[in-house]
Parts: sequence; C-alpha cells; structure tokens
Amino acid sequence: MAPVSSSSYCPSSAQEMEVSREIIDKAENLVERSMKGNDPSHDPPHVWRVRDLALSLARDQRLSSNPDSMLVIELAALLHDIGDYKYLKDPSEENIVENFLEEVGLEEHKKMRILSIIKRMGFKDELAGLATGENSLEFGIVQDADRLDAIGAIGIARCFAFGGSRNIVLHNPAILPRSDLSKDQYMKKEDQTVVNHFHEKLLKLKDFMKTEAGRKRAEKRHKFMEEFLKEFYQEWHG
Repeated sequence: MAPVSSSSYCPSSAQEMEVSREIIDKAENLVERSMKGNDPSHDPPHVWRVRDLALSLARDQRLSSNPDSMLVIELAALLHDIGDYKYLKDPSEENIVENFLEEVGLEEHKKMRILSIIKRMGFKDELAGLATGENSLEFGIVQDADRLDAIGAIGIARCFAFGGSRNIVLHNPAILPRSDLSKDQYMKKEDQTVVNHFHEKLLKLKDFMKTEAGRKRAEKRHKFMEEFLKEFYQEWHG
C-alpha cells in the first residue's frame, strides 16, 4: 500500500478531485504490481520518495496553485520507472504507461505532457542529447526529484543495492572511471565497478539539476557523497 500522497493540487470541483484521486490510486497500484519484484534501487519505495520530492519541489517553484501541473507532475513521478530498460522482461512492457493513461481516460494534453517527461528524463538520454533544448518546469521538477533520490545517503544505498543485484565488482583501483561516455557505453556498463558509477554519473547530477529548488537540495547530498568516497578510499587502502 502506497503512503498517502503529499499532493497539494486542488482540482476546481469535488468531481474533478475524485477523478484525479482515482487515477492516482490506480497509478499507485500499477507501481506496486509492476515494480514489486525489483531490487531495492528501483522498487516502489523509490517511486514514493520521488513523488514526494517532486510535489515538494513543485511547491517550492510555486506551482501548487496550478491543478493541471500538479497532477501531471505527480503522475509522471509515479510512472517514471515503469518499463525501465534495466528491468524489462518483455518488449511489450515498454508500452505499459501509455496504455495505462489511455485506459484511465486522461485528457490528451495531460497524457502527452506526462509521456514527454518520462521519455526524456533518463541520464542516458542526456548523454545522447535527447534532454537538451526547451524544457518545461514540470519536466525539470520530475527529473530533479528522480536525481535527488540518486544522490546523498539514499543514492549511496541505492547504488550499492543495484550493484549487488547485478554482481558488479565493488571497487578495483585498476579499473578507472570512463570519461566522455556515450549512451551506448553507459548502458553496457562493461568492466565497471560500483564505485566508478559515482564518478561517471552520481557526482555529475548536481550540475544537471534543472530547477533552483533542485539545485539547492542537491548541494547537501552531493557533499555527503564526496565525504563518503573520501572515507571509502581511505579505508580501502588501509
């Protein structure tokens, strides 16, 4: 059962509020069904955290008075990791989110905004240049929320959880972090280590934040990772 949403959007009528709540409930149920077998780095609690972060960032960015934007942000945050390429068991799963939005009868303009956010928010897409150009505030908020959950104490825990689930080497000083990664290189992760992932991605996320609220929150989490790595290397070398 998903935690109660901290959503602050206020549909203009009781009927709209009820419809929105029903759609969000269905989205939460889809998350539970689709992601319950994932490792702890991409499980339902990750989604609940991203949803809460996104709504909090939206309030900081003064979007709480815009019901449409708040609904788009909440649904995009809830659905952003369903169909993730790292967990696909069948190619048909790539269409789960689009099919869901059709089934719940969401208005076309909201559906397209949600799909646009989800399809462009991954780090691999930024490497490929697919996330550049004109970005909506809604996009920046959801992407920043997801990236905030990838750094700091939670980010460290998730990084090692994912590495452990894939039997990735913890650390090997002989294997250096890759620079100037392409999308294909990033997705293959050949001959890499868990610790190198900090240098190849996590330590870069602070500078990729799209919103002022996201940048402010990323500072503390970024510094925590730097301190962790400093201690890690000292302990590794005895």
